[in-house]
Amino acid sequence: MVLDKRKSMYYIYALFSLKDRKLYIGFTHNVDARVKEHNSGKVPSTQTRRPLKLIYYEMHLSKKDALRRERYFKTTKGRTTIKQMLRNSMPNA
Repeated sequence: MVLDKRKSMYYIYALFSLKDRKLYIGFTHNVDARVKEHNSGKVPSTQTRRPLKLIYYEMHLSKKDALRRERYFKTTKGRTTIKQMLRNSMPNA
């Protein structure tokens, strides 16, 4: 079975703000395009936090699974988990 990645993949991503040294967690179908939107100032929630660096993403086949994972990473426990996972990617965070 061949999958059409453009229609069947969902991504959770983590951006690291080089300005405020904090994480932003998001969901998208196209990681590259979404990161460009963030860094060009088109996303209100990160507009004042630029520049942003993509430090993590994971792919899911199910939108429901991806959204559940995004919600988890936005909880206190999830933020602790992702910060621990990415501690070497977030200098001085």
